[in-house]
Amino acid sequence: QVQLVESGGGTVQPGGSLTLSCTASGFSISMNNMNWYRQAPGKEREFLAVITSAAGITRYADSVKGRFTISRDNAKNTAYLQMDSLKPEDTAVYHCNARSHWNDYWGQGTQVTVSS
Repeated sequence: QVQLVESGGGTVQPGGSLTLSCTASGFSISMNNMNWYRQAPGKEREFLAVITSAAGITRYADSVKGRFTISRDNAKNTAYLQMDSLKPEDTAVYHCNARSHWNDYWGQGTQVTVSS
């Protein structure tokens, strides 16, 4: 019963903030790189951020660098994406992903809408 469940999505005004959570069950995220992606209607899936399993190295897409922050709490088996200074073009379904040599698990997604 491997599962990733995202939460925290919703509707915010431009300039607002949201924090997304991704909680795993059935496996430990500690041995996995954790990623966030998003997909807007009619657009390709877009990589947003990664935090590595061991060293905790982070990397961000240029489109969100300086605005989004990825983190993880292995004790809670949860990864997070803090999103600040949100723009209308951030509107999308946001998915978390746990990846290793053996795993490639995806959550169901949570909707983020940025609109005035």
